Amino acid sequence: MGRARRGGEARAMEIAIIGAGAAAVGLLDSLDPAAVESVTVYDPAPLPWRGRPYGPDLESVRVNVPPEIMSIRAGDVEHYAKWLGDTGEYDDERLGRPVPPRAVYGRYLEETAAAALGRFARTDVVRAAVTGLGLGAPGERVTVETAGGRRAADAAVLCVGGGTGPDLYGLAGAPGFVADPYPLERTLDGVPRDRDVAVIGAGLTAVDIVVSLAARAHTGRISLVSRSGTLPHVWQRPMRTDVRYLTPDHLRALDGPVTLDRLEALARTELAEAGDSWDDVAALIAASMRGDPARVLREQFDDMDSPLPGRRIVRTATHIAGPVAWRRLPEADRRRLRAHARTILAQASPMVPRNAAVLLDLLDAGTLEILSGAAGIEESSGRFRVRHAAGVRAADVVINAVNPPAHAVPRAAGPLVSSLLGQGAARHPDGGLTVDPGTGRLVVGGRPDPRVLVAGDLAGDGPFVTSSIPGLAGLAARAARVLVSRR
Repeated sequence: MGRARRGGEARAMEIAIIGAGAAAVGLLDSLDPAAVESVTVYDPAPLPWRGRPYGPDLESVRVNVPPEIMSIRAGDVEHYAKWLGDTGEYDDERLGRPVPPRAVYGRYLEETAAAALGRFARTDVVRAAVTGLGLGAPGERVTVETAGGRRAADAAVLCVGGGTGPDLYGLAGAPGFVADPYPLERTLDGVPRDRDVAVIGAGLTAVDIVVSLAARAHTGRISLVSRSGTLPHVWQRPMRTDVRYLTPDHLRALDGPVTLDRLEALARTELAEAGDSWDDVAALIAASMRGDPARVLREQFDDMDSPLPGRRIVRTATHIAGPVAWRRLPEADRRRLRAHARTILAQASPMVPRNAAVLLDLLDAGTLEILSGAAGIEESSGRFRVRHAAGVRAADVVINAVNPPAHAVPRAAGPLVSSLLGQGAARHPDGGLTVDPGTGRLVVGGRPDPRVLVAGDLAGDGPFVTSSIPGLAGLAARAARVLVSRR
């Protein structure tokens, strides 16, 4: 976008950033202060920059990935690791990497944002929700609306985070039901240690809850209740993998259509050159979705130190190249992938070994059970009846660990999205808003609007795998480049 002009005189831009989570931190860190003079950030959260996942919480609520995959500075995989230092305080000895509490990562985001803000001539953080974004005529400045008034800006970037998980069984308001588990420091404080707890879901949020209950010496039965009963995979010890074909740049450079068959051929070549087999990896992943979840968890745990790189390469490619591939796939191939969403999510978002070890101990002790075929949960006489494939289980407390779907619009952002839709922006069929896939610019009236960009899962053109930190950092860096390009 370069420099805005008024009366023929060039000046640095004034930017509005809506949302103050990880994507906003990555954007601030990437923006060129020579081209951007003023930045105003809007977010009603009491603790900006941390987003929902990284606020103060229990020590047991840990970051789920190694430090080299948590840098918010695009292209600098060591940025977070250098900030964290080599203290050894949070080491996961099985992973061979530090796994600090999420609140520590939240402090990293805060300090990175503060350092970035200090580079601009003028900054302001407005603790208010944006209720509307006035676009006006093309070429005019946009108007950011809050309950406290209106402000103009040359451009706006939507860094809105994800929503909260749905209430699948209509339990809102029932005594003993926890609709949103975070922060666990607050929600688990009201759970007596001897009560039976049912956790809806079996993903990483559910793992956080189980591990945190164990850290509080919970003695009651814990039941993970989900449709599939499938747990996340377990992180393997990181190793160097020189990915050549399943990279964003390589996929962008491909001529002709990109299909699943073509991607599979690339994966076969990639793994073969790395000394592994696509057929073997695919068979391992498929086998992990069948049979007793406790047995599968044990097998995953025992395979942490495998020297074969295939599963590591597939996991990396899912995050770094997956969004590019998804945007080029025909709809028929997207439907095929959606049919295997649970398998893809299980391998793409694994649990750290220290959490897997806790789950295995609880399973061996009989304190934890994994129930599949969830059919319904009803509140009755102060307790809950949990219906599943093998029968009915009673529980005193039910905690919702169902994650929101990708591209879900958070409740607080509803008025903003309604405002944009009313001005000609398009809702994407997969959820969220329609953006130009090359630039991330919001599509308004059928054309990309150069004044409004989307950096995050509010953009509906991405895959159903929620953006990882590297994905958010990459989208933020792209938004920064687009902002300072010529109109």
